[in-house]
Amino acid sequence: MLTVKQPTELREQIRTFKRQGKTICFVPTMGNLHHGHFTLVKEARQHADIVVVSIFVNPMQFGNPDDLNNYPRTLEQDLAQLKQLGTDLVFTPTPEVIYPRGLENQTSVEVPKLSTMLEGVSRPGHFRGVATVVTKLFNLVQPDVACFGEKDFQQVAVIRQMVEDLAMDIKIIPVPIVREASGLAMSSRNGRLTEQQLTIAPQLAKVMHQMADHMLKAPLETAAVIKQGEEAIQLAGMKPDELFICDAHTLGSINADTSEAVILVAAFLGQVRLIDNLVVKLA
Repeated sequence: MLTVKQPTELREQIRTFKRQGKTICFVPTMGNLHHGHFTLVKEARQHADIVVVSIFVNPMQFGNPDDLNNYPRTLEQDLAQLKQLGTDLVFTPTPEVIYPRGLENQTSVEVPKLSTMLEGVSRPGHFRGVATVVTKLFNLVQPDVACFGEKDFQQVAVIRQMVEDLAMDIKIIPVPIVREASGLAMSSRNGRLTEQQLTIAPQLAKVMHQMADHMLKAPLETAAVIKQGEEAIQLAGMKPDELFICDAHTLGSINADTSEAVILVAAFLGQVRLIDNLVVKLA
């Protein structure tokens, strides 16, 4: 497994792969890897000759400096795990490498509407940061395919739209959420939960399934379903942060023509913000 830190090293290796006629699948990550990430890497292997993974905690997508500073960094462990998975190349740049002129002078990429709705309302600039760094990484890695986890449902929608709008010749592969046996969606943030909190956190997924059952009986009663969900989250011992029911394809409001809806939820358990989602087939 090759590990490179500088864009010049990365480009040189990518050119070598391309000259050899190899196809490339890319998995961008912020490190602190878990089985969800490993699933992305294994999926990537199914779609290309070469698997490239990046590990970069992107400061542009963090609105809260404390969140950025507290984000777990486990580079050596991550590299060992990626090597075991047979990853071909890992790119591990620093913020100074990705943003040499500083964040305030960095050209940014904005995906209209999708970036400023739903979670984008409470996290202004977050999806701009995601779109900007992914665009830069795409330009460096030049992948044929890229894999993204569906746990970040809106993020996948933003990336797909960006790729389409900017005519990038990259196939985006969404990979289903990987869950613990308890039903809890795997996340780097789960490592910050106490033993007691880990018994509570799986209730988030159970609440979504209860909401889905209600929706199948009355698809357009979204306000009532959301209220029911918020109450259930509170009863479980968590604090609802965001709860949306949207058309899974447009992320707009569901209507009589909606075939698939998505429940998007964020809730605080102590200081940890958990996110999850569930797609509901209505027709």
